[in-house]
Amino acid sequence: MKSKISKTAVVLLSGGLDSAVVLCLAQAQGYQCQVLIFDYGQRHKQEVACAVKITKASGCAYRILKINFPWKGSALLDQKIKIPKKITPGVPATYVPARNIMFLSFALSWAEVIKAGAIFIGAHAQDYSGYPDCRPEFFKAFVKMAKVGLAAKHRIQILAPLLNKNKAQIIGLGRELGVPFNLTWSCYRAGKKPCGECDSCHYRAKGFKEAGLIDPLIKR
Repeated sequence: MKSKISKTAVVLLSGGLDSAVVLCLAQAQGYQCQVLIFDYGQRHKQEVACAVKITKASGCAYRILKINFPWKGSALLDQKIKIPKKITPGVPATYVPARNIMFLSFALSWAEVIKAGAIFIGAHAQDYSGYPDCRPEFFKAFVKMAKVGLAAKHRIQILAPLLNKNKAQIIGLGRELGVPFNLTWSCYRAGKKPCGECDSCHYRAKGFKEAGLIDPLIKR
């Protein structure tokens, strides 16, 4: 007999567009969401502030978990490493080594304690193919590991519902779900407006254009 899946979910929220869509999607699927926000020494705290605003707008409970990378190795952790202004092949400078492995591990620990039935993460493979921890094979391997590494008797699903969608499709889904895009922040730099130069800004602008929508961050 299969164990019953709890309708409580841990949702990883970065403050970006993708994770905001996932939070609304989890709620639409009937999950009572517990939001987990990471303050990991990233280049700016604007995305953390946005994550809090998104969570409050959703009416969900949240926790901010502060972790420290004593080593750097990423443009998002080291101010000395420049944010690239153009997209280059291979692993980008903004890749944070093993970030999703650590984030999902913390989420699993919390999910086991609160007996959550699912963990939602906003990763998607199409636009960020340079990030090894955003590939379908990574999530398949992580799910297998989780099944043998936990004491929990209840089932914990690890869900990446955007994995095979492109940015335009994600934005379209977000519109249907009523995602507050005006509260999200995708740019790798802080400011009143996105820089419009980093690869994250590029993909966001491309997605809104292909979805036939105007980005509220640019509009204002």
